[in-house]
Amino acid sequence: MVHTYQVTGMTCSSCEAKVKSSLLMVENVVSVEVSKDENSATITMDKHIPLDRLQRALPEKYQISAQHHSEMAEQTKGWLATYKPILLIFFYITLVTLLVQLSNHHFDTMQWMRHFMAGFFLVFSFFKMLNLKGFAESYVMYDVVAKRLPTWAYIYAFTELALGIAFLVNFNPLATNSVTFVVMSISIIGVLQSVLNKKKIQCACLGAVFNLPMSTVTIIEDALMIAMSTWMLLNLI
Repeated sequence: MVHTYQVTGMTCSSCEAKVKSSLLMVENVVSVEVSKDENSATITMDKHIPLDRLQRALPEKYQISAQHHSEMAEQTKGWLATYKPILLIFFYITLVTLLVQLSNHHFDTMQWMRHFMAGFFLVFSFFKMLNLKGFAESYVMYDVVAKRLPTWAYIYAFTELALGIAFLVNFNPLATNSVTFVVMSISIIGVLQSVLNKKKIQCACLGAVFNLPMSTVTIIEDALMIAMSTWMLLNLI
């Protein structure tokens, strides 16, 4: 994508060169064309780069602002493009599990949650299995258990598969939800640490198939499973 920005503070050819070289250092920037006469910088990038990141790359005397596009719209578009795979997965799981409820005379919340969690674990474990080694290498980067015991990264993928099957066939609901609560509660610790420390690492939720950054979306995934398992446990006890 190509965006044109207004850049103020340039007074000479040296300024042009300085602005250009600074912007070229920003990750995902492909090329930069700078004009002091028009006070502009045309940037070709692999994906949308937030304006504040471009500003931080420039010396203090130069100020950059969006010129021919809405920064908020671009950020939203970039976010949707990045998380499109996981959003589609959640949409399909939600749709299918809701359609199952059409055969019931009333909406069965417990059954819907069980089917949703089955779909979640089965789909997510499937993507992890496509490249188990790649998933494990990403997972040990942030998981508190896998950091100390790398083998856990491999076990975790099969644990998700087992939980998916257990929820699908309604195997020992008390044990299944208890294991889910413990496993996901441990998993979210490493996710929270990475997001709060603003570490730029790949989320391993969909294995190594998609390059998804660690973010609040990952926190929501784990928190959702914790919340659902807690709700089901409270209704089972």
